[in-house]
Amino acid sequence: MSSSPTVFDRDLVRRRRDRRAAGFCAVDFLVREVADRLADRVADVARRFPVALDLGCHTGQIGAALQGRGGVETLVQCDLSPAMARAADQSGAAPLPTLSLAADEEALPFADNSFDLALSCLSLHWVNDLPGALVQVNRSLKPDGLFLGAMLGGATLAELRACLMEAEIEVSGGAGPRVSPFADLRDLGALMQRAGYALPVVDSEVITVTYENALALMAELRAMGEANAVVERARAPTARQVFLRAAELYQTRHAKPDGRIGADFEILYWHGWKPHQSQQQPLRPGAATTRLADFLDAEEISAGEKAGR
Repeated sequence: MSSSPTVFDRDLVRRRRDRRAAGFCAVDFLVREVADRLADRVADVARRFPVALDLGCHTGQIGAALQGRGGVETLVQCDLSPAMARAADQSGAAPLPTLSLAADEEALPFADNSFDLALSCLSLHWVNDLPGALVQVNRSLKPDGLFLGAMLGGATLAELRACLMEAEIEVSGGAGPRVSPFADLRDLGALMQRAGYALPVVDSEVITVTYENALALMAELRAMGEANAVVERARAPTARQVFLRAAELYQTRHAKPDGRIGADFEILYWHGWKPHQSQQQPLRPGAATTRLADFLDAEEISAGEKAGR
């Protein structure tokens, strides 16, 4: 069993995704946008990946975005939600053979060395045991296989987080967790190394989405199945006044000239390879054949010496 803390109620996440699957296409703009950017990154790699995994497939946005990029011939789509996986299978959006199934990212059912490529688009932020999930994906990749993904980062919805906390303290006299915690860029790079990936690269960008007001933002998050699923969330219904006050604070602080409010989503991208002997390897200490001083056209000063002595 994993020793990772249980931060998220995974059963609640699954139930919410099941309920939202049928209408997800109406609110999938962020997943579609990030899926397209991931597909562009696949196209930038001068390799073909015949068998690929879409981990946390939602309703098939990765399959629709690939459009032949990466030479993918077969795509296995899986999601924690059976309804999401079923919708991905029935969407017909992917112009290539697909196989869809319900699978938990924390207990993947795939054999070792099964895939040339694994992709994940905005799903792993709900995983409790992220290191374990990364290890399992690594095992499922063939040697020299690529894992490329995107997940929400720590700056996501910072404005909403602050306004909700202040409003709840003001109205109720205390505040509980309202927005899920997210991974940090530096943490993700370290996790990739710990999970055994070679040549890991991590970067980020912020996508700003505008809404009529903060109430519309919160309604859309619920429609996406992205509402608060922290285990320690308050179980009692929240007073409506808390949300109204949070919306008022948001409007005052973050409204744009046209009256709409902006919400920032930080997207963390990563890629790493399953180790293989053909990959670039670091040199052994002392094996360098070129002096750095020669390269920089500078005078070399040995250890213990000081300039001018």
